[in-house]
Amino acid sequence: MAPATERFETVIIGGGQAGLATGYHLAKRGRSFVILDASERVGDAWRNRWDSLRLYSPAAYDGLPGRPFAARRASFPTTHEMGDYLEAYATHLELPVRSRTTVDALTKDDGVYLVSAGGDTLEADNVVVATGVMQTPFVPSFAPELDPRITQLHSNDYRNLSQLQDGGVLVVGASHSGADIAYEAAAKHETILSGPDTGQIPASVETRRGRVGFRVLFFVGSRVLTMDTPLGRRMRPHIRHGGAPLLRYRKNDLRPAGVERVLARTVRVQEGLPVLEDGRILDVQNVIWCTGFRRDFSWIDVPFEMGLDGYPVQYRGVVESSPGLYFVGLLFLHSFTSMLIAGTGRDAERVAKHIAARPARAQAPVTSIASVAEQVSS
Repeated sequence: MAPATERFETVIIGGGQAGLATGYHLAKRGRSFVILDASERVGDAWRNRWDSLRLYSPAAYDGLPGRPFAARRASFPTTHEMGDYLEAYATHLELPVRSRTTVDALTKDDGVYLVSAGGDTLEADNVVVATGVMQTPFVPSFAPELDPRITQLHSNDYRNLSQLQDGGVLVVGASHSGADIAYEAAAKHETILSGPDTGQIPASVETRRGRVGFRVLFFVGSRVLTMDTPLGRRMRPHIRHGGAPLLRYRKNDLRPAGVERVLARTVRVQEGLPVLEDGRILDVQNVIWCTGFRRDFSWIDVPFEMGLDGYPVQYRGVVESSPGLYFVGLLFLHSFTSMLIAGTGRDAERVAKHIAARPARAQAPVTSIASVAEQVSS
């Protein structure tokens, strides 16, 4: 017998910080919802990063609404600590998260959204897409042409130096993730970092000056660089499509560490080896692609307006072209800080407020909602 279709007022797709923050604000309003997450455990998206990575924002800015991050305010949590925080957040607030649930398709029939996950179907008046910015790892089309004896990894799959073989390392992509991994690789390998200069912040985030700078940046990023200001509207395309500046390991750190910095791009393969745009052939045994991610909304089979930049057209997370559809956790969703943990809560609150103001059909309540509402209101 086919499984029964479940009914919720809202289905949140994605159990990272954006989805959990949205759940918090919906629970605070006593709404019916469920959070679907493809990971084994809440927080795995953070745990599955390279081992030495620490957040670029201090702990004071790493908490979600209703529960601060329990660490020294000026410290920089590890990714495992962030993953554990998110898991504890969901557990403490009894948020209805269904792990190991991958959404295959989102459709709409007679005004009702249908969320297909495996063999199950969930009906909803509203759907919040909170799948984050790291969706599909991107590597250049010529990557498969590399000699199979070369170890190649995307930064999404890189964990530590034990994955690399003896010999030189080429890190492709000179944003902050590329700089961090190149710095680490140079401790045991001859390392080349390839890609255009993406700039750097005036001081490392680890320094006192850098922490002060972060506070200023967060204020400007949340109050000035928004879609409500001319400056914010001009800046959004650059932030969405430009490489991020160096944050932790900057130019003066890379050279002494032994990283050879080349501004030329890696553009092709010749006789199995990577080639720079200036024609230089690199005889390396390892390539790490720090070439970012691509958005993937192909599973959304609902008509909605997509911008020329490949991002959904929305305002404060609300998609007017498909009522009841929302996005949170996008790069510069409404402000520069939308991509930061501390900025996610503000976007999530606006989305939850909009959902609560919509007329709802008959609800199928989630049993834990009452207890969650009590906790977040206390």
